[in-house]
Amino acid sequence: MDWDQFDLNPKVIAALKKADIKSVKEILNLSGADLQRLMKLSSPDIQCLLKTVSLMLRRNSMLTALQLYQDKDHLTSQHQKLSLGCSVLDTLLKGGIPLVGITELAGESSAGKTQISLQLCLCVQYPYKYGGLESGAVYICTEDVFPSKRLQQLIDQQHKLRADVPAEIIQKIKFGNSIFVEHAADLDTFHNCITKRISLLLTRGMVRLVVIDSIAALFRCEFGVSDSVMKARYLQTFGAQLHSLSTRFRTPIMCINQVTDAVSELEAAQCSCSVVDNRVSPALGITWANQLLMRLMVSRLSQPEQSPGVASHLTGSVRTLRVVFAPHLPPSSCYYTVKLEGVKGINTSFA
Repeated sequence: MDWDQFDLNPKVIAALKKADIKSVKEILNLSGADLQRLMKLSSPDIQCLLKTVSLMLRRNSMLTALQLYQDKDHLTSQHQKLSLGCSVLDTLLKGGIPLVGITELAGESSAGKTQISLQLCLCVQYPYKYGGLESGAVYICTEDVFPSKRLQQLIDQQHKLRADVPAEIIQKIKFGNSIFVEHAADLDTFHNCITKRISLLLTRGMVRLVVIDSIAALFRCEFGVSDSVMKARYLQTFGAQLHSLSTRFRTPIMCINQVTDAVSELEAAQCSCSVVDNRVSPALGITWANQLLMRLMVSRLSQPEQSPGVASHLTGSVRTLRVVFAPHLPPSSCYYTVKLEGVKGINTSFA
């Protein structure tokens, strides 16, 4: 057993190796007093050790088919979602973002991708009762600087956006203290970030959401047209690493993606898109699409495209959030707008 992988005090890890304890089973077969004598550690250190290995076992515990079917307490990830902080958007997604798997949010510039991601970074910090996960978020920037001013605006306006949450609960949450920002401008830095720093934050329970803004920027600079095979291998490797983190820690992964022009119906079909309404498709092609659990696309509507019923409710630009594919959702969409307090869906059906 590689004890260095556990989130333990180095003194405890050294004592485990010195006592020649090689498995979790050996630890659990001994009483606290026996461990204390064998490892020559204090009682609090032993209690911390027992708690850490017990949590590891529970995280990897198996469920029977009957338990999954009954699931009365909604303990499995299929029933738990991360809310987007808006009832209209949550209704579209049947509760929010799934906890296990990679969700892609693709769209053109100024469509609202970063706004939705920032809002998720705040939503994840709310109690479970209000659609959160009672934990923080890590935001990986690959091209632009982190929009800290906009984040502070959203924090200041939470009482307006989340009218469903009592004011005293909002006041108790220190939103800015639980958002960790990383910058990764190349593939090597990104690999080091997700395998070491983010893995450590997840292990310590400090975050339950990972946002990558954006995934396409990492590959557009590194690979040319002739490097398609190598590019596909990197995409598959990173996809597998992100899936592993998401599954192990039951943490949603939100990847923002850019779009490219879809020059043909065939090219759009390969990415599960349509070029009838809009001749763009998400970047990175079919290899990346195969890594995703759910693909969402956002677009900004010009004034003539807005229906009179929607336009009458708004003073700003209207945008569309569309479900392209997901195992638990039909293709569907809704209108939303970006206001000072955040992203708010419009309660009008849109087909």
